[in-house]
Amino acid sequence: MFFAALFAMYFTIRSVDKSQGLPWPGAHLNLTLGTINTTVLLLSSVTCQMGVFAVERGQIKRTGSIFNPARWGLREWFMLTYTMGAIFIAGQATEYAALVQEGVTIQDSAYGTMFYLTTGFHGLHVTGGLIAFLFLLGRTYAAKTFTQEQQVSAIVVSYYWHFVDVVWIGLFTTIYLIR
Repeated sequence: MFFAALFAMYFTIRSVDKSQGLPWPGAHLNLTLGTINTTVLLLSSVTCQMGVFAVERGQIKRTGSIFNPARWGLREWFMLTYTMGAIFIAGQATEYAALVQEGVTIQDSAYGTMFYLTTGFHGLHVTGGLIAFLFLLGRTYAAKTFTQEQQVSAIVVSYYWHFVDVVWIGLFTTIYLIR
């Protein structure tokens, strides 16, 4: 519901600005960086799901070489997912820095406000997911056995991660592709 409200705000402010003849700048978004960032985040959903498949078969750690993903367990898949999520956040920070250099800030315009609110709150949710991955990975090392309840925790974290990805698809489409 929170993101639905952000989308509603974005489209409302955009339509009001356009109806009053105000330009909706759209900034000079780096579509290439945004597309790469989006691809990394979407692929992280695949790696996250591979971790879920591993935990469902009871495989917490790899059973072979690190270079053989077919033998990876939950830990390896979730560490890769974490890394990809961190890369997404770094990409978002890079874009923010470039936009601030161009003078697009949160107080600059309605566009800047909506851009930073929507993408910033999404970034906070991604960061929350990264923290959840760290806690879950820590539990895999702390627990002597990985119980059914802990397996469910891994699945719930994956649901949250998939949700974050779906929200980004909507944000990316709205902000980067719709002019």
